[in-house]
Amino acid sequence: MSNSAEETQQTTAFAPGGRRRHRKTREGGSGVRRAVVLAIAVPMASAALAGPSAFAASGNGATGTAAGAAEGVDADDQQMAANLDTRVLDQRLGSDVSGVVLDADSDETLWDHNGATALMPASNVKLATSTAALTVLGPDHRFTTKVVYGDGTLTLVGGGDRTLTSADLAELAQTAVAGLKQAGLTSVKVAVDDSLFAAPTLADGWNEGYYPDSVAPVRALVVDGRGVQDTSIDAGQTFAKLLAEDGVTVDGDVTRQKAGHRDVPVARHKSAPLADIVKKMLKTSDNNIAETLLRMTALGAGRPATFEGGAEVVRQVLSHRYGVSLDHFEIHDGSGLSRTDRIPAATLAQILELLTEPQYAYTLGAILDGLPVAGEAGSTLGPEWGRFDDPNSQCAVGKVQAKTGTLTGAVALSGLTRTEDGEWRVFSFVENGSAAAPNDIKDAMDGLAATVNGCWA
Repeated sequence: MSNSAEETQQTTAFAPGGRRRHRKTREGGSGVRRAVVLAIAVPMASAALAGPSAFAASGNGATGTAAGAAEGVDADDQQMAANLDTRVLDQRLGSDVSGVVLDADSDETLWDHNGATALMPASNVKLATSTAALTVLGPDHRFTTKVVYGDGTLTLVGGGDRTLTSADLAELAQTAVAGLKQAGLTSVKVAVDDSLFAAPTLADGWNEGYYPDSVAPVRALVVDGRGVQDTSIDAGQTFAKLLAEDGVTVDGDVTRQKAGHRDVPVARHKSAPLADIVKKMLKTSDNNIAETLLRMTALGAGRPATFEGGAEVVRQVLSHRYGVSLDHFEIHDGSGLSRTDRIPAATLAQILELLTEPQYAYTLGAILDGLPVAGEAGSTLGPEWGRFDDPNSQCAVGKVQAKTGTLTGAVALSGLTRTEDGEWRVFSFVENGSAAAPNDIKDAMDGLAATVNGCWA
């Protein structure tokens, strides 16, 4: 499953060595190079969307050595491509594996191995979700949780803040209690309003067993990220308890109702900026934050707060705003838990390449900052997860930033690294169906990333 543990924030920023050379001006942005990627990769939409094994059955298993030998590619990159040609055939990765390596500074595709194959990307979907959320809502956007009063009831109104804490609720309760006492009220009913989102459902491709451990039913109100079936009532009960501790009698059980238009605003809490929430989500691959962001992004674009509405907006942002290819691209959720999600490695690399372009630094910078760093404790690439601790990949500790993805039958690693000359290398590796142990697959993936970095030469 995708890791959904709460993050311990890290203060050490990713600062690889080497200089950053001046990047050339591009016409049409990254779409120029993207055309090259897709020309090298071999498209096969019907087979790819049918499933990873269908594409493999076509017999297209050739590596992209021609890209590595392209005119103008230096000896180090040619050696890297040759090494990848060999290492991608590692038995631990199985037969359904794809990968792409881009030189973001020169717009060259340095290596391609079935890069257009649409495989199950697991939590690499969060890269697409983050891109859309930051673009539609903006990195400074904050989510608001409110308390309103009407007809003897305090209603806690959810605003899609998946990072709301008990301490935040305590502040709301204190403000509400002060207002009640000033009005001479000593008792109140408590309700919750989570009508911002449609009724929670399972996404296409989710296993029923995912609820509530890997992902909770997606509601607009939750406290402390608790994985329970009804996060809204749970938050309301916590709020009611805090009111009682402050001397207000709560009458009856917490109920669910929509706040009235005439209800009086009592208190509000604003979340941290979206940029910080995206960082938190990526560092620990938090499924619940991802699904909430998908809905808030849909609302921000004027679409219904549903899986379908969010997926539609993600597609529009990637294609129309950034020119990312959506060939063989199919998502049904925001977290990547869906087993019917399909994204080619070429597309994941295109999304990541945006992070190297100065014109997108303000909007998308939180994604670059939030990507786990190889060996970073508290992230999904930390030593507690056994990442980059293999003799072949240890050299890349601190030198690679990447988004992990892990489901039964699918492992992905997509990210960025710098060469000794400070040039960006963008990579994406996805495998489906390997029979090897998950930790062995991850070791092989980490080795591919170390190969791109050049430290495993």
